[in-house]
Amino acid sequence: MSIEFFGKTLSGPFTVPSGIVTTAAPIMQYFFDNIPEVGVITTKSIGPEPRLGYREPVLSQYAPGCFVNAVGLTNAGPQASADALATLNVPADRFLLTSIFGGSVEDFVEVAKVLAPVSDGLELNLSCPHAKGYGMAMGQDPEMVQAIVSAVKAVVDIPVIAKLTPNTSDIGAIAKAAEAGGADGLCAINTVGPGYTSAHGHPVLSNGAGGMSGKGVLPIGLKCVREIRAVTDLPIVGCGGVSSADDVRAFQDAGANIIGVGSALVGMTTVEIDDYFKTVTADLQSGKNRAETLVQYDVDMNFKTVTLVKNEKVCDDITIMTFDRKINVQAGEFVFLWVPGIGEKPFSALTDDPFSLVIIDVGEFTHAMMDLATGTECYVRGPHGIPVDPGEDQKIMAVAGGTGLAAVYQLARDFGNAEVFAGARTSERLYFLEECKQIAEVHVATDDGSAGFQGVVTELLRQRLEEMTEEERDKLVFYNCGPEPMVLAAIKVQKEYCREDQIFSAIDYLTKCGVGICGACAAPDGRRLCVDGPFLQEGAA
Repeated sequence: MSIEFFGKTLSGPFTVPSGIVTTAAPIMQYFFDNIPEVGVITTKSIGPEPRLGYREPVLSQYAPGCFVNAVGLTNAGPQASADALATLNVPADRFLLTSIFGGSVEDFVEVAKVLAPVSDGLELNLSCPHAKGYGMAMGQDPEMVQAIVSAVKAVVDIPVIAKLTPNTSDIGAIAKAAEAGGADGLCAINTVGPGYTSAHGHPVLSNGAGGMSGKGVLPIGLKCVREIRAVTDLPIVGCGGVSSADDVRAFQDAGANIIGVGSALVGMTTVEIDDYFKTVTADLQSGKNRAETLVQYDVDMNFKTVTLVKNEKVCDDITIMTFDRKINVQAGEFVFLWVPGIGEKPFSALTDDPFSLVIIDVGEFTHAMMDLATGTECYVRGPHGIPVDPGEDQKIMAVAGGTGLAAVYQLARDFGNAEVFAGARTSERLYFLEECKQIAEVHVATDDGSAGFQGVVTELLRQRLEEMTEEERDKLVFYNCGPEPMVLAAIKVQKEYCREDQIFSAIDYLTKCGVGICGACAAPDGRRLCVDGPFLQEGAA
């Protein structure tokens, strides 16, 4: 379904709105290479300075298919973002739309100058409802909108699209102001609100409130696009609540040219997103409406209460936290631990009954966990991710560093026929080894030789693989988990002796939303750890 868009004949009429899924260069490249239905790739919003954004939780579900988010305009800044975008191979039939924001006219101009040379078009974020001083704060003023658009148009020679807020009494007036400023196109809508969600008496989002998206905002999106189309003939990117071919048709009837699909992708693996866009495209061609059956309205983001009963230090910066009940989690899955007022982070469960976690002090949240008092009520959501599924005749070789042992202990326990390779800097940083020895053959390596083999765990793995026959190695399946350098070293050794399809790895990438939307956990091949993993098969992208 090709479509003309600013001088390009695009391979498909869809985009994914800014800040959703296609937020990292590897994910964008995967879409360029594999999902032609998405003709327009929209980046996350990029501002004048790097921003860490808000602490987790950043996404909350208030009804099936309905969400509130406050990521906080996380971005690497204009130059780092431009460097990343410059690495992309953009096909001739695709359009790279770079979203930018600022707190003043001058901010927009400076960011535009840096990013225009690596973009096919710029989207001006005049509509974010939860970042103070940005987005909606400027986009509700027609004079300010016109000034920003006009100033950006004066310094770039590529199309400029103004993204408008639904949080205004007259979006048509805002659209006319953008057109008067020289906008080449318009986008509507951004998220609605801000809105608020709570759980167990606490606000879920760390920011307190956030933009509302998903199925519930569909009527507002359609209304806004119709009102914009009534006052302008400019191309419109229409989005807000789209999940089916019927929704796409409704936006097209309202006047949209390109259709954005965002929250409907929650929980989908990369392969499932590909299938979704192929299905909705086929629906549009056949008059059917099947694609919505692929939307995962059953994603569970609710929090369950757990009480901390033991917080036992392994060493100064490692602790094992044990809670008062069992949680249902399969080997390979992960959960989020939420402590209101402190934040939320994902963890593999060390044990499921009772529920326990291993935590290393690496940041603000984990530092607070080191001395969290027993009796503290915490909250868990999940499980998330894909359970592991080794073949019945395969021997498990689990390689772990840091908190990685928590990710592999349960799979060795549940599936048996396993060898565990545990590495640490010193013996004092080792934990749970006696429990591991009860279920598997355990190999230990420490950098200083204070326990087991002196050296890195991957060298110990190499020695073990050399001892095996080719027939024995052919029946192995590897599960690697830990810091990226260790995992990459393990993969390198494993490839010397075995096939890629025998290797599964979980690297400690940053995971924020857990349901595939924010893209923070992008792997180098474009897969997202939280929905495609956490154990990713080598070479399977």
